[in-house]
Amino acid sequence: MSYVEIPGAKVPIRMWTDPAAVEGAAMRQLQNVATLPWIEGLAVMPDVHYGKGATVGSVIAMRGAVCPAAVGVDIGCGMSAVRTSLTASDLPGDLSRLRSKIEQAIPVGRGMHEDPVDPGRLHGVATARWEDFWGRFGAVAEAVRFRQERAVKQMATLGSGNHFIEVCTDETDSVWLMLHSGSRNIGKELAEHHIGVAQKLPHNQGLVDRDLAVFVADTPQMAAYRNDLFWAQEYAAYNRTLMMALLKDVIRKEFKKAKPSFAPEISCHHNYVAEERYDGMDLLVTRKGAIRAGSGEYGIIPGSMGTGSYIVKGLGNERAFNSASHGAGRRMSRSAAKRRFTTRDLQEQTRGVECRKDSGVVDEIPAAYKPIDQVIDQQRDLVEVVAKLRQVVCVKG
Repeated sequence: MSYVEIPGAKVPIRMWTDPAAVEGAAMRQLQNVATLPWIEGLAVMPDVHYGKGATVGSVIAMRGAVCPAAVGVDIGCGMSAVRTSLTASDLPGDLSRLRSKIEQAIPVGRGMHEDPVDPGRLHGVATARWEDFWGRFGAVAEAVRFRQERAVKQMATLGSGNHFIEVCTDETDSVWLMLHSGSRNIGKELAEHHIGVAQKLPHNQGLVDRDLAVFVADTPQMAAYRNDLFWAQEYAAYNRTLMMALLKDVIRKEFKKAKPSFAPEISCHHNYVAEERYDGMDLLVTRKGAIRAGSGEYGIIPGSMGTGSYIVKGLGNERAFNSASHGAGRRMSRSAAKRRFTTRDLQEQTRGVECRKDSGVVDEIPAAYKPIDQVIDQQRDLVEVVAKLRQVVCVKG
């Protein structure tokens, strides 16, 4: 579908979904964002749903300002995927051992490595900027610096919630590796710190929603946020790179006879800020639950843990600020999913997938998410499909 444009107070709201299908609370958030004095554009992806301050599945372009709550608390959260030389016929009938080996190699939930992961010991990981990256930690917000040891040990860990590691097959039976994670606890603490700072600034006192508090250009608060934001985005990228290297090591060991090789990795943030230029203006573009989909750029749009995912290539649609959805998008809250579904429902909906099927992940049941095929169909003018993947192993946080 092409987008639908509805009026907003300062800018129109361009929606790649049926406005009638958007929950009322999310629609009010979109209208609130459209009132911000600094806003230059707002694009809404088909996976849109209610979030804190700004909806998940929105792209907000501002001039001279940025809203930290519109980035989200998991700064730099995103996806990585790689096609392997393995085929479905190389996989064993029982995939439980493979899932166990992945879980042993990569801590999940609130877990961390006993000793920090040394990228120099991992195959194919560039280490040229590693020391500089950690050296810059001393310049982040003082309120979180005491978390450095935890941040170091949480590097190359999955986290919880909707984060996952998957082994998938595509329609040609090629095996893919895919993972979803972000900046772990350090990104969350940096985000919450700066949201608190922004909410106290005088220029934010008259906003319709205090969670839409912004930093404005040429202020010390903006400079501090940008420093921490970009550092956390880099942390998230490193986190995925190191996890993928650990995952590849598991695959090499488990499939020694097949001697697996790996294509170049595809990686994309979907909670982040980028400096981009549109209509002759330099803008700060915030994607919260959205990926960049510039012309020819590869992206990843995952579904739920039982419904498959898509590798896509961007079409460079500037009306959407070169963006696309970041996934299927929730259609009910976690608490609602837990009330409505049982472990038996989870087992049925994840039939054929080697994964957890206990009460701890019922809130991630496929039925709690929008149908991924429908979400893809709604953005055919934003991306083209390169491959459709179906997970056979799913490790949840």
